[in-house]
Amino acid sequence: MTDTTSARPTPGDALRFAFGTLTVLPVRLTRWDRPAARGGMLAAPLAGLVVGFCAAAVGTLFLLLGAGSLPAAVATVAVPAVLTRALHLDGLADVADGLGSGKPAEDALRVMKRSDIGPFGVVALLLTLLGQVAALDSLYGRSATAGALGAITAALAARCALTLASRAGVPAARPEGLGAAVAGTVPLPAALTATALSAGAAAAAGALLGRYGAVHGAVAVLLALGAGELMLRHCRRRFGGVTGDVFGALAETAGTVALLALTLG
Repeated sequence: MTDTTSARPTPGDALRFAFGTLTVLPVRLTRWDRPAARGGMLAAPLAGLVVGFCAAAVGTLFLLLGAGSLPAAVATVAVPAVLTRALHLDGLADVADGLGSGKPAEDALRVMKRSDIGPFGVVALLLTLLGQVAALDSLYGRSATAGALGAITAALAARCALTLASRAGVPAARPEGLGAAVAGTVPLPAALTATALSAGAAAAAGALLGRYGAVHGAVAVLLALGAGELMLRHCRRRFGGVTGDVFGALAETAGTVALLALTLG
């Protein structure tokens, strides 16, 4: 990917990049350069909101049909997997295998590129999906609104973690792939602004649950992003930078932590 400056990207270019790379929605990519990647990763939280609303709608529908909180939670977790072709879950499993291998960076990256899933990847997937389902079951058990807002907040936090991971100064671990395409494209002030807006959106949504709901929502997003940052730092130390798999692992980590945080208190 080259830094093309002959044609400044439009908001449409940014949205097409975000939805075209982070979802399976029928969006046609018209630009694949660093300026478009910058806008796309800044728009990643918007893609998260759409995914979250879809997940919340399906979960709420299950509740309305009398399915109960657990089936609603399972359906809610399934929607983001479908809307991303499970790429984030696949990235989580690959990163778990790479980190668990204990090998040097170059060898660990080769482990991550293999098509099979090792024991570390299986355990990571099981624990993550169980944690997400258990948290949503708890939230839906409180109310349909709490469950729906949990789904939306988790998806928002998951994609905001990708915006932060695309900030200037974070290198790519490989010269190809999505990681190389977006690494270092987002200026730090813009990434922090996206973080503040995401926390503010979660606070506004959480206010629907009462006077403490706003604080709860914002704190959940900030904790999720903090967990994502810890994961990012560890991956940078082990792999030398980010890859598409690392982005998937960051999204799943942040989304899960957001859901677990919302069940507390």
